[in-house]
Amino acid sequence: MTLVQSLQKSIDYMEAHLLENISIEDIAKQAHTSVFHFQRMFTLLTDIPVAEYLRRRRLTLAAHELSTSNVKVIDMAYKYGYDTPESFSKAFKKQHGISPREVKSFTGKMKSYNRLVIQVNVKGAEPMKYEMKEKGPIQVVGLKQEVSCVNGENHRVIPKLWDKVNENGTDQKLYELNNGDIKGVLGVCVDKSETKANHIDYWIAAAHEGDVPEGFSKLDLPASKWAVFEVHGPMPEAIQKVWKQIYSEWFPSSGYRHAGTPDLEVYSEEDPYSEDYYSEIWIPVK
Repeated sequence: MTLVQSLQKSIDYMEAHLLENISIEDIAKQAHTSVFHFQRMFTLLTDIPVAEYLRRRRLTLAAHELSTSNVKVIDMAYKYGYDTPESFSKAFKKQHGISPREVKSFTGKMKSYNRLVIQVNVKGAEPMKYEMKEKGPIQVVGLKQEVSCVNGENHRVIPKLWDKVNENGTDQKLYELNNGDIKGVLGVCVDKSETKANHIDYWIAAAHEGDVPEGFSKLDLPASKWAVFEVHGPMPEAIQKVWKQIYSEWFPSSGYRHAGTPDLEVYSEEDPYSEDYYSEIWIPVK
């Protein structure tokens, strides 16, 4: 199953069960991938999290039903998964800009978020530079923190972790310890969904051969075939752009799939805000 097919299958599943309390685990299963990798893939390709897509679609259907029937607002609230009419009305007005009662009285305009259909568009005019490498196992040493991915918490916590590492000098210690196969300081996401739903261990680390220095922990990365992508430009915009290209252009056309083991962002010891800054994305593939 291709990336496009697996993502469309998961969207079809969401649409078929919009009125049910479906879990992200059930949705990810339709795409034959882990919760973490599915959420990242979905957000990169659609620019919205899974939970936000479900919320928008449910409130779109609710608005249509309110405008075409005599159903009560309280019944709509319970039907679309809200505990109280007040919480439903608040969410409804946030999306549509008008209240459910205004819809019923035909005053005001509504927003319609339509069902997603994944299509392959002609892209790729902008070249991507990458190479295939076979490396590992690789020992990395560094600091890790368990991070929740619920409601985008990871996007708030991880930048703060980098700020702390840069301010206290840990990044320089890691550059000094970096004597392994991958040159640079690494950002590593380790999926924990099998043991703790919607959580990852995020590492800031370096490839290091030898004993684990005091104050650091060790992570062993398995031997893998890696697709290594060049990234040129300031952080974080440049690396976010390449991540989106990987999922929207490279994966659908390459025939490769993500291997499911940790992938890496590799940062060089230069000014990360420079237009000439160089970094890499390493993705284990099969």
